[in-house]
Amino acid sequence: MCGRIIQASPLLQLAIVDGLDVRSDSRGNHAPRYNGAPGQEHLVIRVNRKTGERSLDPIKWGLIPHWCADPKGGRKPINARSETVGTLPVFRDAYRARRCILPVDGFFEWQVTTSGKQPYAIGMKDRAPFGIAGLWENWKTPAGEWMRTFAVVTVPANALLARLHDRMPAILDPQDYERWLSDEENPRGVLRPFPVERMQMWPISERVNSVRNDDAKLLEPA
Repeated sequence: MCGRIIQASPLLQLAIVDGLDVRSDSRGNHAPRYNGAPGQEHLVIRVNRKTGERSLDPIKWGLIPHWCADPKGGRKPINARSETVGTLPVFRDAYRARRCILPVDGFFEWQVTTSGKQPYAIGMKDRAPFGIAGLWENWKTPAGEWMRTFAVVTVPANALLARLHDRMPAILDPQDYERWLSDEENPRGVLRPFPVERMQMWPISERVNSVRNDDAKLLEPA
């Protein structure tokens, strides 16, 4: 699964897709997040299907399908399994027409031990930002206001992450960014475990367990 992320690089480094048009309203709203959690807004790369223009926009983590009738927005799943993302009603429409990329510097996972849960930070060996496959939705509140939300797609864990959990976020190879953001209805071929040799992970402080702690020291090896 994926339940915490790092999104701390400068804005233009997070714009990992060539030719991205970064909207001005995103420039002013970007503050580094070292412990990003569901329910918060994070920068997400989307495509305007009418114009083909790409943008980097703050969207809330926890997807509400456009057809949801619940005034509170319903269950708000944060993850979508790659095996069922194209068939489950809650994700199906967004998968076909509203895919996005969540640019991150890393994410967190926890290992169950005899003394509790040990948190780990996970990212690329070169510490560069990378893109995670996501889905986004427009939902109209009973008051008539539009709310934009997203979920992260997950795949079976690779050999590195399998030590901690049986799932991992669907990290996209850069050569697959274009395909994921295209109007192709079913680009499932890009949803696969990411190569182990390009990743690293290290144990960190249990301070990350509280979302109130959101600083660079969280990434220091424990």
